[in-house]
Amino acid sequence: MQLSRRGVLAGTLAVPAAAAPEAGAQRLSLAKLEAFEALGYGMFIHFGMSTFVGRELPDGRSPASLYSPDRLDVDQWIQVARDAGMKYAVLTAKHVAGHCLWPSRHTDYTVAKSGNTTDVVEAFVKACRRRGLRPGLYYCSWDNHHLFGSLTPSFRQKGERAYSTSLYQSFQTAQLTELLTEYGLIAEVWIDIPEVLGRGYRTFLYQHIARLQPDSLIMMNSGISDQAAYNVERNWPSDLIAIERRLPPPTGHVKWREIEGQRYYLPGEVCDTIGKEWFWTEVDRPRPDEELAGIYRECRRRGVNLLLDVGPDPHGLIPAECRDALMRLRKRAGL
Repeated sequence: MQLSRRGVLAGTLAVPAAAAPEAGAQRLSLAKLEAFEALGYGMFIHFGMSTFVGRELPDGRSPASLYSPDRLDVDQWIQVARDAGMKYAVLTAKHVAGHCLWPSRHTDYTVAKSGNTTDVVEAFVKACRRRGLRPGLYYCSWDNHHLFGSLTPSFRQKGERAYSTSLYQSFQTAQLTELLTEYGLIAEVWIDIPEVLGRGYRTFLYQHIARLQPDSLIMMNSGISDQAAYNVERNWPSDLIAIERRLPPPTGHVKWREIEGQRYYLPGEVCDTIGKEWFWTEVDRPRPDEELAGIYRECRRRGVNLLLDVGPDPHGLIPAECRDALMRLRKRAGL
């Protein structure tokens, strides 16, 4: 028999070749993104000045010495996370108060000038590696201490839009460079309140983080929504879609998104709290067992990871009631 011009035997039925899987325009390969999805469950750790001020969003004016955990045990946090069935953890290296959990060279508002001088970032990364979890770091762009002329959400008037100045942006770049060059491999970099950075600097920052940590997943927090619609102007570029205090739609998280004419594979990560608050407070308690189990089950059913927040107390320990709730959750969820 003779071959046709398409390489099929003349007189036979042509069988179309299987289509190659879509690669997508995203920076990271599908294999790396699917490996992140396979982790499924991580611990968000909110700890810092807010723990001692008693407010999630302080004005940034409290003295560094107010931060003073007297029994700080970062390894205990990660041991609890591991025993709860979690595979990764994300630490708030700097939150709204502006106080830094590492001895940054770019400010005095750090643990180095505080009541406890432990480099918490270093202890956290080491504990994660010792216990077999992947370490991630959170950095908040809303900073009430280091203003550099910026207008943060705390200080804007009605009708004003928060923004950051180029001076602040240089400061953020310098601090993230410290975090991403001095502590080894970081699995996830969480940038909160990215809308105050503007599209131009945010794009530069994304590319800068990717150069420093090519295998890290970069999260520009897309906020309190089920993320059925994604706000490109406020959040892009990003490797992940954050779903804060919500679940994806009942039909599931849409992972393939068309953004500015290209298709991207963007896994989802629900971040929610074990109680009501992100940071420890004296009156906050873990939610009922079945509610927590329901959140976990629905996250997995709808195709997203769960990053469950637990706040260590002012001693620097995860409270026993939170630890026990996590162990019961592991049992209920079959982890």
